[in-house]
Amino acid sequence: MVSVGEGSRWARPVLLALPGVTLAAAGLFHPHHLTYDTSWRWFALHVPGLLVFPLVGAALAALVSHRQDPIAWIVRLAAYVYATFYTALDVISGIGAGWVTHQLGPDVPRPEAVSQMFRIGTPLGRVGEWALLVAVLAIVVDLAVKRRIEALAGVLLVPGAWCVHLDHIFSPTGVTGMVLLGVGTALVAARQNFSPRGATESPVDAS
Repeated sequence: MVSVGEGSRWARPVLLALPGVTLAAAGLFHPHHLTYDTSWRWFALHVPGLLVFPLVGAALAALVSHRQDPIAWIVRLAAYVYATFYTALDVISGIGAGWVTHQLGPDVPRPEAVSQMFRIGTPLGRVGEWALLVAVLAIVVDLAVKRRIEALAGVLLVPGAWCVHLDHIFSPTGVTGMVLLGVGTALVAARQNFSPRGATESPVDAS
């Protein structure tokens, strides 16, 4: 039986897993191509995504919430850059392009203006993707330097971020990436909560 104390310790890892897992679920319904027939679903998925995409970065930053060392600031800065630039991708290539395509109506070839939206949204998203990779690599390297077996908890973060870099949240690669990010973040948080120093050690690894 799980005690009340243990249950509360699991609350934080579960909470930090939710952004990635939620986006993975959304990715199962994400169209692979933007056409009039898929445009409303494309638009509708990215509106709530506006609220959830930044939370993936916030969850990573939460792993170093009480640290002031250089690694912690790298994680925070990279998570902020990811959240900012990936939100730009969501707004331009998701909400904007989906809305405009739907308003054009059926049987209308995609105009150059919509293509131009992707040409600016995609490189902005790339900045966010690389920042996400920097954040997870900083976390994993920080754990590995301590030479602790618990560093394995963060291993899922790197392939997760790489899958998102390769394929956004499209199924199956992007969906897999977001699942790995969510579960990896939860595992690192659980290691913190159930370490010998317990709940007092909220950073990735107290220095």
